[in-house]
Amino acid sequence: MKGQKISDRYQVIKSIGEGGMANVYLAYDTILDRNVAIKLLRGDLASDEKFVHRFQREALSASSLNHSNIVEVYDVGEDNGDYYIVMEYIEGKHLKDLIKKRGKLTTSEVIDIMLQITDGMSVAHDSYIIHRDIKPQNIMILENGLIKITDFGIAMAMNATQLTQTNSVMGSVHYLPPEQANGKGSSLQSDIYSMGIVMYELLTGKLPFRGDNAVEIALKHLREPMPDIKEELPSLPNSIANIIWKSTAKNPKNRYVDAREMHEDLKTCMNDERMKEAKIVFKYPENNFDDTKVTKMLKENKKESEGEKPIAKQITKGDLKKQNKLLIVLASIFTGLVVVITSVIVLIPIITNQKEITVPDVTNLTVQEAIGKLQDVGFTVSDEQQEQASSEVAEGHVIKTNPAANSKRTKSTLITLYVSVGDTKITIENYLKKNYLEVKGALEALGLQVLIEKKDVEDPEKYKDGEIIEQSIKEQEKASVGDTITLYIPNIISKYPDFTDGSYSIEEIEAFCEEYGIKLVVDEVVTTEYENGKIISQDKPKDFTIRAGVTLTIKVAKNDGENEIPTECDEIASALGQC
Repeated sequence: MKGQKISDRYQVIKSIGEGGMANVYLAYDTILDRNVAIKLLRGDLASDEKFVHRFQREALSASSLNHSNIVEVYDVGEDNGDYYIVMEYIEGKHLKDLIKKRGKLTTSEVIDIMLQITDGMSVAHDSYIIHRDIKPQNIMILENGLIKITDFGIAMAMNATQLTQTNSVMGSVHYLPPEQANGKGSSLQSDIYSMGIVMYELLTGKLPFRGDNAVEIALKHLREPMPDIKEELPSLPNSIANIIWKSTAKNPKNRYVDAREMHEDLKTCMNDERMKEAKIVFKYPENNFDDTKVTKMLKENKKESEGEKPIAKQITKGDLKKQNKLLIVLASIFTGLVVVITSVIVLIPIITNQKEITVPDVTNLTVQEAIGKLQDVGFTVSDEQQEQASSEVAEGHVIKTNPAANSKRTKSTLITLYVSVGDTKITIENYLKKNYLEVKGALEALGLQVLIEKKDVEDPEKYKDGEIIEQSIKEQEKASVGDTITLYIPNIISKYPDFTDGSYSIEEIEAFCEEYGIKLVVDEVVTTEYENGKIISQDKPKDFTIRAGVTLTIKVAKNDGENEIPTECDEIASALGQC
């Protein structure tokens, strides 16, 4: 809910997405003063203890990844039975949305996107972390073109072989490697296959395999050859078609070893000498998959949909004797387990004297009434109370407790009360052109949640550093204590200068790239046409928008000095024709 605090730290601002496994919220981290995205596990999954442990383990593992193309994981936790993961907040859209809007993309766009995806996945594969659910829905693209891979660790916790769960798997099965469709373990090559399918879809605007249900699509991944992308795009260079073929090979042995190998292949695929290379030939057989498991699932689904009942197997006397013996053994084991479990349930509370009781609902009671009710059943009430604005609960009355009402806790558990300060209304002023730090402090003192966001501006000379250029709640509007207001400050759009004009040294360019988070590649060109050290060219032209995480390549002249060009022409040099 808007305004709710998770773990007394993350203030929920709004819902930004719902999925088969989790709901996503934009929230404000009150400690580190930044916006974050929080994924809250869906209720039925949160009650699955095995899944929760796997989810937490894999999410924590993913938090070790640090790359500009991977959404950063900040925190994993639990609050009143709700399991969540806190991530970097990204303002962008999914690649699936881009495909729906644009259809197929240009070849150069696809290569740029795939280079970023494979670059990020290379870092994961170096640590042997497998994503297991690469698909356009899990890849975001920002307005400046930067790619962000999401859901690391979350996808790994899901069981992708549960092909009958159409809500959670139907979107993933279109990108499902044959080995996963057949119930076998995943490897680094499993991610390669999914990336190949994504690349095919970006280039063609279509999915290679379609079907009426998830099982049918999985069977096509197992049985049917990959459609020839050259039939869809006859002018596509052979080098790019070969990347599709190699990454989507049925046999993992025929695919790239890892994302880094695929990345290196993508870097040179647009070179002239590779455009017409021969079609790749696989070293290992492609039809070595057993599809019995998936075929059986398909038949069972078909029988259920047609209302058929399974045919009973004829049982012999010998079978009955074996079954009777087995039943006796199982009955004995079951009886023993019942005795043990009953003993544990009955004896442990007696021994430990830790009987769980229900936290009573004290909503709308006065503080004293709530304390008395909680203490009467055996709980301890914290002396420190949390104040919170509310338009529904009267001032001085209880809004909620932590732990929450109706949850089970042992006697003497410490209960914290959340007490209403009423629906305090604050009149918002005009904060434009004021310094955001001063306004932020004043508004927070009144009880408002203040978010600071940068907004791109074209003309930096119009604005002062840190001045407010826009506010989410307009002048003279009313806000309640606990409401959130966003103050926007200018984000000056930085652009590349002309490094070739002779005013920049390599050291200055290195400092420039370090300041803006740009990777610099210096390509030395042996030539006598330019002075040694002259910047000949740059692959990001003048006035091109700067974005962190990209690579800038500059070409620098190099000569050995023997044919060094004279900087000044004297009479002798002129006579020798050296000018």
